[in-house]
Amino acid sequence: MSEHICVTRKKRGAKAAEKTTMTRVKRMQGKGVTSDKATRLRVAWMYYDRRMTQRDIAEALGLARTTVIRLLEEVLRRGEVQIWIATDSEESLSLAADLEARFGLAEAIIVPQARDQDEATRSVGAALGRFLSETVHEGMSLGVGWGRTLTASLGSFRPLRLADTRVISLLGGMIEAGHENSTDYAWQLASRMGAECFLYPAPLLVDSAETARVLREKCGLDRIDQMAASLDMAIVSVGDIGAEATSLSRGLISAAEYERLIERGALCDVMCHALDGQGREIDHPLNRRIMSVALSVLAETRHLVIASGGVSRAPAIFAAIRRLGCHTLVTDIGAARALLALGNDL
Repeated sequence: MSEHICVTRKKRGAKAAEKTTMTRVKRMQGKGVTSDKATRLRVAWMYYDRRMTQRDIAEALGLARTTVIRLLEEVLRRGEVQIWIATDSEESLSLAADLEARFGLAEAIIVPQARDQDEATRSVGAALGRFLSETVHEGMSLGVGWGRTLTASLGSFRPLRLADTRVISLLGGMIEAGHENSTDYAWQLASRMGAECFLYPAPLLVDSAETARVLREKCGLDRIDQMAASLDMAIVSVGDIGAEATSLSRGLISAAEYERLIERGALCDVMCHALDGQGREIDHPLNRRIMSVALSVLAETRHLVIASGGVSRAPAIFAAIRRLGCHTLVTDIGAARALLALGNDL
């Protein structure tokens, strides 16, 4: 679209001086503006890099100021602009050091304490995305679980194009695809890098242990198991099991089955496997109906990342560490404090 040249005249005493300024033709202000990536990124660059005001951007681009505001909100929502706030407070650094010593971790990443579980999920997920952006490199083989925390990491995941990298889903999928489908995270992570993606070609939960056995032996799932046995890094989240728990797998089984898990001491959900407080798998038919890489295989990964937060999930995180071990833990201050208290039982 052509630009309009506006000529203005300003008198200085008896003389008149001519001044030429350039302004853009006004754009349509419909919803389509926010879906134009080039416009979004130009507005973001002008605002964050050039430090222009919203009013100046609006005038320069021929947009309404309200449209500029919407565009700035949109780039944040889409993760096209990342704003990092330094969270390495003295307390978080001290907690990280204590966790590393107590649990034998290579690294603990601690974000500020969350006000509720949803906030913990977002904060821990954002920290996980940043960690992966800084650590994933060409030629790596990544195994991934599922959960809201892992999905939240996609908003802050900014990798290079890593075509020689593999992403392997560690568990089966669900019929209804969505943002929290167990295979969707693996696919989205791989797509961001241009990497190969290997899905687990089976339902997440089958009707019986016999069906699970047949699928593993007859449908080529041994190839996924073989790849999982030589992972460079595995990334899993942890859910809690209990009357007030919000773990995603709760919606996959009947209320009666869930109650029986609680009665048998289950309090941790890792890749849909139910564990007790000491990290032992619950003796329940559910654990034999899950289509996933075995936890014993996951425990042998070269670098295991556990990402989960919220005070209420500390016992579940503790159980997962007891069962799988952990190299990098991403959590929040509240969960870190509670974990250290539980760690006295080691």
